[in-house]
Amino acid sequence: MAALRLPTQLVTRGTLNHHNSSPSSATAASSGRLSWRRSLKPENSIPLFPSSSSSSLNRERSIVVPVTCSAAAVNLAPGTPVRPTSILVVGATGTLGRQIVRRALDEGYDVRCLVRPRPAPADFLRDWGATVVNADLSKPETIPATLVGIHTVIDCATGRPEEPIKTVDWEGKVALIQCAKAMGIQKYVFYSIHNCDKHPEVPLMEIKYCTEKFLQESGLNHITIRLCGFMQGLIGQYAVPILEEKSVWGTDAPTRIAYMDTQDIARLTLIALRNDKINGKLLTFAGPRAWTTQEVITLCERLAGQDANVTTVPVSVLRVTRQITRFFQWTNDVADRLAFSEVLSSDTVFSVPMTETNSLLGVDQKDMVTLEKYLQDYFSNILKKLKGLKAQSKQSDIYF
Repeated sequence: MAALRLPTQLVTRGTLNHHNSSPSSATAASSGRLSWRRSLKPENSIPLFPSSSSSSLNRERSIVVPVTCSAAAVNLAPGTPVRPTSILVVGATGTLGRQIVRRALDEGYDVRCLVRPRPAPADFLRDWGATVVNADLSKPETIPATLVGIHTVIDCATGRPEEPIKTVDWEGKVALIQCAKAMGIQKYVFYSIHNCDKHPEVPLMEIKYCTEKFLQESGLNHITIRLCGFMQGLIGQYAVPILEEKSVWGTDAPTRIAYMDTQDIARLTLIALRNDKINGKLLTFAGPRAWTTQEVITLCERLAGQDANVTTVPVSVLRVTRQITRFFQWTNDVADRLAFSEVLSSDTVFSVPMTETNSLLGVDQKDMVTLEKYLQDYFSNILKKLKGLKAQSKQSDIYF
């Protein structure tokens, strides 16, 4: 049986410039910026991604990786039609990914989840009815087999905190997009960050913007969705520490973020997926209102019925810390993540009006969960459980 083959060589280049059309030029190499200019033609060698060294973004080196996916190995005959309901969710165990999986299954999609090999298997995804396949975006040779028989890829993946930002979010994504292109994936959904094009000084935001452009020039039928912030992230950051009377960390920055429930993001994503008019478009999803850190803390205090022990870290301290960590190679990844302090000090508003997007998707803004409602439901459920535990404890007490 014939084999499905990707180009036999995947070449890594460390030329990183998203402002130059020729990544091999001296100007591009000296600027240290990411480049989305990559050849995706199967007959040529594919420049896959830049060097994985986060300490130098303009160093050039090459890695040759043979990638072969055998159709026989996955019992898929050549020419077998792919069902439009067959989707692959990358990053399925994450905050957003698991909501995408749950919603897609509820709506009748055949969901395959790409997850890294891990000590604790993602059994909850199988329990829901999804198929789980093991692969790693940092190992391009593991990707092609996961794409066989897939119509649509929904990319929710992001690197772990302990990893260099570029390993998954740039190198891995470029590998995934190239594999999707070579294997004829019909649609690709990519999640990016709002305002990523305005902050090239922040490594992750620059990477997201370059990935947007790389995807756009790949020729894949795609949808790019920029996000502002997740309501779910506020639980561990503010709600739980307040309930446990632990310190809550905040900044004095005036940045405002329009947080959104990931369940709403999943719902809107699948609506967009079924709307052919949205193909190739850039959408931005935002919550009903933009909040500062202090406003979120105040809301949590009111709903919890107790004051927060707030430790405020001035943005200036974060910026100085970033400058110090950039001097050492082993702390470069910390410096990259602290780069968000540059955004926090810029009075940025992570929010956009959703009127046009809602009209395009045919949804009503009133159906979106507000942050007040989301946190109110959380605190109500938690406080009710705490009261129940206290009642059980009293019933079990023994008196003499």
